Amino acid sequence: MKLSIWSSYYIDFSPEDAILEIAKNGWQYTELSDEHGAMLLQRGSAEKVGAQFGRFALDHGVNPMQGHLWLGVPLCDPDEERIVSIMKNWLDLFCATGMKTGVLHCDAHSFPEGTSTEQKAEKNVSVLRRLTDHLKGTDFTICLENLLVPKNCAPVVDSVEQIQRIIALHGGDHLGICLDTGHLNLTDRDQAGFIRKAGSHLKALHIADNDTSGDQHLMPFGKGNVDFTAVWKALKEIGYDGLYNLEIPGERLCPPEIRGWKLDYLKKSLEYLNESV
Repeated sequence: MKLSIWSSYYIDFSPEDAILEIAKNGWQYTELSDEHGAMLLQRGSAEKVGAQFGRFALDHGVNPMQGHLWLGVPLCDPDEERIVSIMKNWLDLFCATGMKTGVLHCDAHSFPEGTSTEQKAEKNVSVLRRLTDHLKGTDFTICLENLLVPKNCAPVVDSVEQIQRIIALHGGDHLGICLDTGHLNLTDRDQAGFIRKAGSHLKALHIADNDTSGDQHLMPFGKGNVDFTAVWKALKEIGYDGLYNLEIPGERLCPPEIRGWKLDYLKKSLEYLNESV
């Protein structure tokens, strides 16, 4: 596995300066956050800007292998053409950087009240097919993340089984799974079970902790209660070789120097896991 830090850990920096901070602290991989992705898209051509950013990152020893697509995308908005056009631009940006995976949230909200889970799944699949058709000829994978869904809202991807159902309905090309450990800790909490069921479909991770009182996005081995030893063991069992990407905005409310020290601690704690499991 490749240790990675979400670029939004340095949300107060430009995309390039975030890369420099990540490199300064000795990390070689990052997931480009949706905020930094939006900043890049504001600069002009997705392909040109993406290629420039990808070269900049690699020139400074950081590989942005993964990115988070538009976080709040209303994927099943009635104005489908507008949404698909925007998302194709995001995909062009990410592919141009050299990324291999992009995390995406399916849509449980852009529907009339009373819409069933099955109807929502079918509509998400219809839009996903248009996005994956755009990816033909690439090796890019859209990874569907397990999400938290408010009460009284029919879920779409709050479990590994539901995500696998989406993938099966779609056909599977260019689709994978992203496990968010923080989200799962607020639902069924069986991290190892999710990982084993996902198997080879698991292509991305959002590693975060919480104490089950909310989605706190804390670092492992702190105040939360996710069993990261069980997570690491299950990942090794299935042969997961993607990014072990830390999505920990709950840890960034401090000066950059202290954030760097936290990254040093995280390196040591993950070295411990690798040696002990």
